[in-house]
Amino acid sequence: MNEETIQRIHSTYGIENWSAGYFDVNNEGNIIARPSAQDARNVDLKDLVDHLVKDKKLQLPILLRFPQILTNQLRILTGAYKHAMDQFDYSGKHYPVFPMKVNPRREVIEEFLKESDRCRVGLECGSKAELYAAVAQEQTSESLLICNGFKDEAFCRLASLALQSGKRVVIVVEKLNELKMLLRVANETGVCPWIGLRAKLYTRGSGKWASSGGDSAKFGLTTSEIIQCVRLLRENKKEQYLKLLHFHIGSQITDIKRVKNAMKEAARVYSKIHQQGLPVDFLDIGGGLGVDYDGSKTRFESSMNYTVQEFANDVVYTVKTVCDEENVPHPNLVTESGRMMTAYHTVLVVSIREEIETFADDQPVVLIDEDDPQVITELKGLCDELNGKNYFEYYHDAVELKDELHTQFNLGLISLEDRAKGEVLYWEVCARALRESELSRSPNEEFEDVKRVLAAKYLCNFSLFRSAPDSWAIGQLFPVIPLHRLQESKVDFATLVDVTCDSDGKIDKFVDLKDVKETLELPEWRENEDYYIGLFLLGAYQEVMGSGHNLFGLPNEAQIFMESDGRFHVSKIVPGSRIQEMVTFARFDVPHLQEAFNKRIRAAVESGSCPKENGDKLIQQYASAAHWTTYLE
Repeated sequence: MNEETIQRIHSTYGIENWSAGYFDVNNEGNIIARPSAQDARNVDLKDLVDHLVKDKKLQLPILLRFPQILTNQLRILTGAYKHAMDQFDYSGKHYPVFPMKVNPRREVIEEFLKESDRCRVGLECGSKAELYAAVAQEQTSESLLICNGFKDEAFCRLASLALQSGKRVVIVVEKLNELKMLLRVANETGVCPWIGLRAKLYTRGSGKWASSGGDSAKFGLTTSEIIQCVRLLRENKKEQYLKLLHFHIGSQITDIKRVKNAMKEAARVYSKIHQQGLPVDFLDIGGGLGVDYDGSKTRFESSMNYTVQEFANDVVYTVKTVCDEENVPHPNLVTESGRMMTAYHTVLVVSIREEIETFADDQPVVLIDEDDPQVITELKGLCDELNGKNYFEYYHDAVELKDELHTQFNLGLISLEDRAKGEVLYWEVCARALRESELSRSPNEEFEDVKRVLAAKYLCNFSLFRSAPDSWAIGQLFPVIPLHRLQESKVDFATLVDVTCDSDGKIDKFVDLKDVKETLELPEWRENEDYYIGLFLLGAYQEVMGSGHNLFGLPNEAQIFMESDGRFHVSKIVPGSRIQEMVTFARFDVPHLQEAFNKRIRAAVESGSCPKENGDKLIQQYASAAHWTTYLE
């Protein structure tokens, strides 16, 4: 490809802005993935998917998981804090923990814990199920197991098992009654974990999750409740177990100023507690470190106006400054930056099955008869006479005539054939006017709506609600790019629709550097040709938040390690959900369903409406259908 084509691709899809160096386009016009921004190793995603489909017999959609990207993100995070601590002469250590709620998949957890010896990475859990899984994981003795969320006695007893197995367990108290319960369980079991207090800061975050912090936050202790907790610990002679102060002001913080303000407030609270003679020496700053989904580097909800290094610098410098003023030791810093750690490592690959057009290019030429209604004749005149000087006026005339067309149809004045003829002419006027607008030096903004309406809808074989639920639920932007054919100059403007029977099952907002695009430039769909689309940056929250809408299940998965010279190793394949799994999820009993169907067939055979040999085949087919994938085959 020439330099002009490469620049057009980058301008259209913004790859260099949001990919953090993990993804790029090669000279064949295909998307490649790398283990890190500077790594020479890469894999062609089109070649990879072809291998999975043709050699491994996997069906799309396929979730590609790249463990090397997980490891590299952890190294970027720990490297940023090490650099900041060295630069500002910070005496505390950095303890990264991975919050399991972000992505509790075993493949993710185990990949992070492989780095436990190197960087003390631990886990954070917020439910009994997460804690149950975390208790059995191998961690270095120095790493932490942080227990957040609301707790009952069973939670505390499970945490005591982790403690007795040799883990460094910290139970973070969310409300005063939790501390009373924890102390009661500790007295009964004879062991007490380290205790953390979650402070409800006045400072709030920014972006979609700003309400996570501030006075109305769901979690956290007020200042008076913190004082009561300290008093209760002293009364029970357990103050030596108070080791950590925790706070969280929201996920995906978009504005670095909010981070600085929160650190000042939290460091001041930590200092005041430490000055009371309590042995707290960990400050857990929670999550919030954002991901630049759209690459704009702004305070927009799908972006953030800082780098990882800037975030770490501000945290370390601000905490050090306050602690030095208060003459207290620098605390060890605990981070729960799960979004940043996982977002980049997965790509969902879907296939385009067909094109749904508002205005078909292959419509027959409309011929006008003498007895055609005047509204049809006038639309035909607009269509034939539209040019670069009058297109704006003629477009407005066509809009009025379309309204007149439908009014006359509703009054019974024109036939169904006349209505069809008028609609074809109207969309032809719109298409021609749009082309003239695009050719002008300053395209009229009014035609953005025309472009959106005329955009083709590409039917993609996936469920938005299962694989990218935040796109539907909160309007989160995720980069969407074809995995191949990017060098082609002829494109469609299109939106994507999924295979669910829900009108909201669509993606019609796309990443753009300056704005949010309502259509995406895509190579034209060609029947009977492979056409792969990639949805990127889905590694955080999407897998665990996905729903079983329409009983569509999990896609097939492949875990990929990138090697040199474009080679790759498929280390693990996880089959996607089958029909029997999803109907069981909905509390149906598969054997009971099969028996009920068999009963109907036997009745049909006995009544003579179904030959016995056909009945036997139907029973076998229904039984085998339970093993089919839930997606289109």
